Amino acid sequence: MKYISTRGNAPELTFEDVLLTGLATDGGLYVPKDVPQFSLEEIESWRDLPYTELAHKVIYPFVEGCVDSAALQKMLNEVYSGFGHKAVAPLQQIDHNEYVLELFHGPTLAFKDFALQLLGRLLDYVLERRHEKVVIMGATSGDTGSAAIEGTKACRNVDIFILHPHGKVSEVQRRQMTTVKGDNIFNIAIEGNFDQAQDMVKASFGNQQFLRGERKLVAVNSINWARIMAQIVYYFYSALNLGGPLRPMAYSVPTGNFGDIFAGYMAKKMGLPIEQLIIATNSNDVLHRLMSKNQYEVHPLQHTITPSMDIAVSSNFERLLFDLYDRDGAKLADLMARMNAKKDVVSLDEDKLAKARALFDSYAVNEDSTVTTMQEVFGETGYLLDPHTAIGVKAARECRRNPRIPMITLGTAHPVKFEDAVLRAGFDMPKLPHHLTDLMAREERMNVLPADLATVQSFIAEHTFKD
Repeated sequence: MKYISTRGNAPELTFEDVLLTGLATDGGLYVPKDVPQFSLEEIESWRDLPYTELAHKVIYPFVEGCVDSAALQKMLNEVYSGFGHKAVAPLQQIDHNEYVLELFHGPTLAFKDFALQLLGRLLDYVLERRHEKVVIMGATSGDTGSAAIEGTKACRNVDIFILHPHGKVSEVQRRQMTTVKGDNIFNIAIEGNFDQAQDMVKASFGNQQFLRGERKLVAVNSINWARIMAQIVYYFYSALNLGGPLRPMAYSVPTGNFGDIFAGYMAKKMGLPIEQLIIATNSNDVLHRLMSKNQYEVHPLQHTITPSMDIAVSSNFERLLFDLYDRDGAKLADLMARMNAKKDVVSLDEDKLAKARALFDSYAVNEDSTVTTMQEVFGETGYLLDPHTAIGVKAARECRRNPRIPMITLGTAHPVKFEDAVLRAGFDMPKLPHHLTDLMAREERMNVLPADLATVQSFIAEHTFKD
């Protein structure tokens, strides 16, 4: 399997190199040169497989030639045996033909555990073989940081630096990052917002001189293809549990950075019959405005009760645009230059937007409607949604095209992580799972730094080369 850049001016890489690269040298994102294809008959034959074996079927074509088949299966068995539900990704029915796919049974109670627990093991596997050490640098709006730290804390060849916006993630999210012990773990609270943190990460990947050529940066954000790859699996798993691939499915995905919903798009390209994908956003609705009005314009970031979606620029949307523009890297590079300039309103070619609208719908949900949806679903079922999942359910109910096929909302996090939203909806806080019962008593470790690139890079260099 070879990987190419969305902007068409970077070398083709193997999976192993993509895992360790992050952004391409031309500023683009890596995608598979050829997408694995599965027939309906082959997908149907997977119906009775447990999650770990299904994951091997879906993931192995992306890593073949770089990761041994048996080694991959061992990693998958280790990763998902640590989840708090034997089904790994169970479905919860909330209405006729309407479901929540619970993706929060991992160690940090968020969907990002599915990918980041695996990413840590893949890194160790590759780095041990190459006798290399790397620096992980990532930005988080809430859940990525804790999942990345949890997934890589035991990696012997990794120092990890996670940036989060100071005072703008929930207490549970923050403590899940800052209470993990390890000499290789560093939490940096940026006196700014997520997009500033993300911009610093991107700038650091573009110029890594502060690491003196002795280490290279590795991405844990969803720009890393391994993140997308692992998330494709639960689309297949949920569909197979509801009669797929003999019947189509629809999905509503709470999304900020477009990575989780792009995984659904990939599942469709690989052969899974998906009839509709709904982009569910909060007030930071850049994608909804583009899909509904064909107007791409970056607005100032708003801080909401759904902090994991408080993102003004959706990095992974570039991967979809690459396909919409017929994988023409030069055309996409020009489009991204105009979008990233953030000066003018940018529109897509109408025929390209029409291709996207054939599969995708979008809906933006404000805070009041988010809380109301939490209350409504609890009143109907006794089931408490986290606020991000509530946005997905609201969008699903507003945009659903075909009530005859299953509508699956991705349940992206456990409600215990979002105290403000739960209390605002009038509910008592659920209890933390047993492995986190002492979370609020654990000692925290973090460094508060200004939103200044030179300061952050100096901190990383100082602590990377501390010996």
